[in-house]
Amino acid sequence: MIKAILTGHSRGLGAALARTLLERGIFVLGIARSPNTGLATAFPQRLQEVPLDLSDSQALRDWLDSSGPAGFVAGADTALLINNAGMLQPVGPLGMLDPTTLTRAIQVNLGAPLLLANAFVATTHHCADRRIVHVSSGAARNPYAGWGSYCASKAALDHHARATALERIPGLRIASLAPGVVDTAMQAEIRASSVEQFPQKARFEGLKKSGQLASPEAAAERLVDYLLGEQFGEVVDGDLRHLPG
Repeated sequence: MIKAILTGHSRGLGAALARTLLERGIFVLGIARSPNTGLATAFPQRLQEVPLDLSDSQALRDWLDSSGPAGFVAGADTALLINNAGMLQPVGPLGMLDPTTLTRAIQVNLGAPLLLANAFVATTHHCADRRIVHVSSGAARNPYAGWGSYCASKAALDHHARATALERIPGLRIASLAPGVVDTAMQAEIRASSVEQFPQKARFEGLKKSGQLASPEAAAERLVDYLLGEQFGEVVDGDLRHLPG
């Protein structure tokens, strides 16, 4: 039996990942501020949902302390953790960022994934096969002016995966993978930025106009295929588009 914990399952790539997993018969525990009513209706036996704001570190710790993840993964032969939730804001040059938004971004993009990964490993000793994937970004390896917090948090996820892989925890495989440029609300958010906030705005507008954005469904299928494959974990950080399917 395969069970997956997935953050940010209510929209975008996360919703596509949830549907892909559920359609393959995998039990999913979705964590997001808002429910995914469509998936809950379509898969009432396989989808569980936790209404949780990942920017609230105390609320997340309270849920983890309540044995929420342990209860879900009980009985699983293979357990998956997909740290998908993330936020782009605040966008802009250093010195002009809203401190509240900056604090929230670091918690959603980095604090929550590390807390979830720690709890996941601590509660899955019974699983012979444990896999963690951080949904990273090309911004983890290529800096963009105006994206300081996003670049830094995604780069930190990559390095967390590298460090964890060196620990050689029994039964655990981990990777931090960039899914490519996906046509989600985050891309719309990028195009809504001003040039002053994000100097490379025109490049991303061009990707949309030229049809170079991958659909969430296509990106989700590729990520799940790789996550469930035998080669998962051999590359600890990389671009999903350049990895064998």
